Amino acid sequence: MALKTRTEYLASLKKLFPNVYKFGERIDDVTTHPATRRVVESHARAYDGANDPGRSSLFTTTSVFTGENIHRHNSLMQSAEEVIFNSKLKREMYRLTGTCTGALCAGWNGMNTMWAITYEIDSALGTDYHQRLKKWVLKAESEGWSVAGALTDAKGNRSLKASQQPDPDAHLRISQVREDGIVLRGAKLMICGVAASNEIFLLPGTAYGEAERDFAVACAVPRDVEGLTVLETRRPSDSREQEEGFDIPTETGITQAYLIFEDVFVPKERVFFCKEFAYTGKIIQIFTAIYRACIGACVAGQGDVMIGAAILMARANGLSSRTFSSKFVEMAVNNETTFTMGVGSIALGSRHPSGIWIPDSLTAHANKVHVATLPYETKRICQEIGGGIVETGCFPSCRDFHDARYGKLVQKYIKAGSCSPEARARAARLTEWLTLGAGVPGCMHGGGSPDGARLVVRSLTPMDKYAEMARKLAGITEEIPEPGK
Repeated sequence: MALKTRTEYLASLKKLFPNVYKFGERIDDVTTHPATRRVVESHARAYDGANDPGRSSLFTTTSVFTGENIHRHNSLMQSAEEVIFNSKLKREMYRLTGTCTGALCAGWNGMNTMWAITYEIDSALGTDYHQRLKKWVLKAESEGWSVAGALTDAKGNRSLKASQQPDPDAHLRISQVREDGIVLRGAKLMICGVAASNEIFLLPGTAYGEAERDFAVACAVPRDVEGLTVLETRRPSDSREQEEGFDIPTETGITQAYLIFEDVFVPKERVFFCKEFAYTGKIIQIFTAIYRACIGACVAGQGDVMIGAAILMARANGLSSRTFSSKFVEMAVNNETTFTMGVGSIALGSRHPSGIWIPDSLTAHANKVHVATLPYETKRICQEIGGGIVETGCFPSCRDFHDARYGKLVQKYIKAGSCSPEARARAARLTEWLTLGAGVPGCMHGGGSPDGARLVVRSLTPMDKYAEMARKLAGITEEIPEPGK
């Protein structure tokens, strides 16, 4: 099959056993239910792109195994150019949807990360993880899967290691190793795009020591695997998600989920890493290098849409958008900073012996720090231009807007510029959604915390080497030692 159409993608989700829940209700069809249909629509637009001759070069690529045309989000990235295409795809998806498409992102990165790790483990220990993963990748390519990626554990008490937690399920763990596979217990939390995924790629959420060997696991499971409960969590738009009309300003959206594993069996051929704890730090290193290089494109893409929304709001308010030219430039600079810094970290990267391309960790993590700051300034400027109608939340619902008794009065007082009251209402709702609501990407903690990124920057920056450079340039002949504590 290789390239799926939108129709085939939606059909593949409908075939999955219903294990997704929200508000105490089981969601039998994620493609039509109000709580999940928007995240599915977001991902479906990537399948549209793959089958559009004008856009297919971005959404598809050539399989390194078969030479066939495949969805780019199922590919191994073996050059800087291919990882840059990852960034370009992310930016374009935000332009098409205004929000995150997690099942085209984290699982893809996880697959590439484990391609390198399984190569290293097999070379050192004589295991067959790499061949297992190759078979799974070939299946993902042929089926055109959307794959969510799950790293974040419940964690429990943050001052305790996984092996010290009163409840061992605070981190996803291997509760049993069988001849034919493993059994998992625990949870992964705040995982994006699960309702829109065919598969879930599981990775360790942190580096582990020998005492935590049972938590060192990487594998792939179908989204509807027996024993897995997917709990869709609340988003800021939930109070309006059942509304029709412009209260949810777009047909797209993102959902996040808690994944609860209750004795989930994973067949041996789907296990790519089992208790080799010494490699967990390397998994985190490679995954975050790829992810944090490319996440700058995500926020840049949404920033592009915010510039457009701000222009519409200025005009709808009766003001020339040229009035705010300097503010639009600030927004654009923020967007290009995170995008191009990510591209720069990719260009500074190197090829792993397994064949995949790994961005430079120092600049990738520095980019994550910018991702946790600059988009919030872009959102602030967008709200500033739009005015109180987009930021205060004091805005009538679509139902009130069209009410037979007072709807015309509501429209009368919403009217401002030359456009219709409804056009202004839609522009306002979109701006609110992008800056306050469910359209907001996980800028602060998506892909890990900025403080974690700062620690990596600190560890990789050669501070003493820089001090020695400065000492020589200053003509200082004596040593200036670091004072003791």
